[in-house]
Amino acid sequence: MEELKYPIGRFQISQTPTAAERKTWIEMIEELPFELGNAIAGFNDARLDTPYREGGWSVRTVVHHITDANIHFYCRTKFVVTENRPTIIGFDEQEWIKTPDMKLPVDSALELLEGLHVRWVEILKSLQQSDFERKYVHSVRGVEQLDFIVAYAAWHGRHHTAHIAQLRKRMGW
Repeated sequence: MEELKYPIGRFQISQTPTAAERKTWIEMIEELPFELGNAIAGFNDARLDTPYREGGWSVRTVVHHITDANIHFYCRTKFVVTENRPTIIGFDEQEWIKTPDMKLPVDSALELLEGLHVRWVEILKSLQQSDFERKYVHSVRGVEQLDFIVAYAAWHGRHHTAHIAQLRKRMGW
């Protein structure tokens, strides 16, 4: 069950991220829209509405969730680089997946994700090391720095894309 929940392992971040790690995270963020699109290529509605594991979300929900989460990560990034120690509010993903937009075709989510990532990566590539060390207060987890957002976003996208790839492989799609 652990492998189905965490196909690439649980999220981890080093205490002192390096420039090389940041570069890798940014590349992962930049590639996500294309990797996610490839993961669901050729899926019809029946496949999109298949849960990636027993008790898990459908592929459609996962795609929309990734876009919702990355909207948050993008906005958090902008708050952190434009404000002094902003407070970042978490969101209840279980409530967000109940909204009617989660039933829309996944193309709407992928198109939004692609445009969002062009903008977000442009910001991330322009930052200096000191920018990644800027602090914010998360409403649940407390004080963190921008490195956490970037590392977590990179992992999160790969994590959910792996759910879909794993399902495709198990089902022989």
